[in-house]
Amino acid sequence: MRCAVYVRVSTDKEEQKASLLNQKNLFAKYVSENNWDIHQFYVDVESGTTDKREQLQQLIADAKAKKFDVILAKELSRLARNGGLSYQIRDIAQQHKIHIITLDNAINTLEGNSHMFGIYAWMYEEESQRTSNRVKTSLKTRAEQGLFKGSNAPYGYNLTGSKLYIRNDYTPAIVRRIYNDYIFGKGFDRIAKELYNEGLPTPAQLASKKNASDKWQGSSIRVILTNPHYTGDLVQGRTTTRSVTNKMRDQKSPKDYIIIPNTHEAIISKRDFETVQQLIKSRKKTRPQVEKHLFTNTAYCADCGRGMHYKSNCKGYMCGNYNKHGIKACTDHLVRETDLQLVILNDIKNLIDSIHDKAIVKSLDSKLKKQRQIALKNIDSQTKEIEALNMRKKKTLSLLVDEVISKEAYDDFIKDINESINKLVTNQNQSKISLESTDNKIAINEIKQALEEFIDLKELTPEILHRLIDRIEIKADGSPRIFYRFSNPSAYSLLRSINAQHSTCVVCGNISTG
Repeated sequence: MRCAVYVRVSTDKEEQKASLLNQKNLFAKYVSENNWDIHQFYVDVESGTTDKREQLQQLIADAKAKKFDVILAKELSRLARNGGLSYQIRDIAQQHKIHIITLDNAINTLEGNSHMFGIYAWMYEEESQRTSNRVKTSLKTRAEQGLFKGSNAPYGYNLTGSKLYIRNDYTPAIVRRIYNDYIFGKGFDRIAKELYNEGLPTPAQLASKKNASDKWQGSSIRVILTNPHYTGDLVQGRTTTRSVTNKMRDQKSPKDYIIIPNTHEAIISKRDFETVQQLIKSRKKTRPQVEKHLFTNTAYCADCGRGMHYKSNCKGYMCGNYNKHGIKACTDHLVRETDLQLVILNDIKNLIDSIHDKAIVKSLDSKLKKQRQIALKNIDSQTKEIEALNMRKKKTLSLLVDEVISKEAYDDFIKDINESINKLVTNQNQSKISLESTDNKIAINEIKQALEEFIDLKELTPEILHRLIDRIEIKADGSPRIFYRFSNPSAYSLLRSINAQHSTCVVCGNISTG
């Protein structure tokens, strides 16, 4: 846990300076006891009733940038004596998944103790609601004056002085193309797929939005096709937020729309726009219940991770990314359903034969014993190393509080120690998992019990598939990598490797289990 420690005193008198040092030492002890790290001390000499505190504002900015995991304060009044500000800090912390802990135990969100914020939340919400109502009134007035009240212009337009102007580039032509393609029978997803494969910038990219994707989506095409602004009219006030605390938007009745005709140059004629709206309505139909295919939600692309889509024309599955966006996004990873069924049936039968082979079971038992000894030795060694590193962290924190070392030196040292601890913890967890799965009799019997009821298996049903298999990854050549639901993955992996040594062929055909 990276800790942002907020320390505040009201004046810069000598006794207050002593209080600052005492607070720092108090926090250093608390952080050390929990084996956490100091991200930064934020120190203000200012009244708690104002939010114009330099270090408090820096703390809030750093919280928004998720530079730490928890805010520590001696008590809530050190952070704020202002109800609205208290709620604002909590709201920012919640939004960025940051905990708040006060050392007087009044607030500790890590333990679910945050009831003291209730009255502040009510006060802030009432104030925000009044502000929201004023903003809505202002935006309505602007809309009635024929001013565009959005922050981003529709694709194909520029926004200058609250007015829309057609862009002097390729984007208006793309809008016209989208309308023409839809009128001539292409669907949302097909239009999106073609635009993506041609490398045309998306609306989000054009608006320079953070984390904007280069993939066009069917939903983006629908937004363009249903936006009446392309006809030259401003049609605003179509939706409204439910409340200041609920940002979900509700559709308003058309009679409540604010419509100002001919406020800007049109890209699409009103006739074409109405034609498209009628086509959208006529093409919208109640979808029948989706036909369930055996490997839906079980088979995934091994390269991009997307689910495999069933294609009836080839009676098999292909990468969902490829199916939706084409070759630029991924390759097909095509596998026929019958081939996939066959390889899994053969693999299950092979595993059943293996677990009844005395030579293989004996070899498995020997390897599990050896693995258990190694795991015990590793866990003991890793525990001692972690304890030693945590002790070094505590000594380093004391040096920081006493100003023996700089914050930069502390950060560099703690970064190196934490990296070492994280590697040790990861390795230790792997050793513990290995240890848990190396009780020989339990491990072997668990695999036997999981497989024996399928000795006479002739057909792979959905029930059997989901009971035995957690996930199947389809590689580029169509071969699967199967992940079974065994609770002892280490023992299963050993069985796999031993089985490979005792047999020359696991399955028939060109498909392998990888």
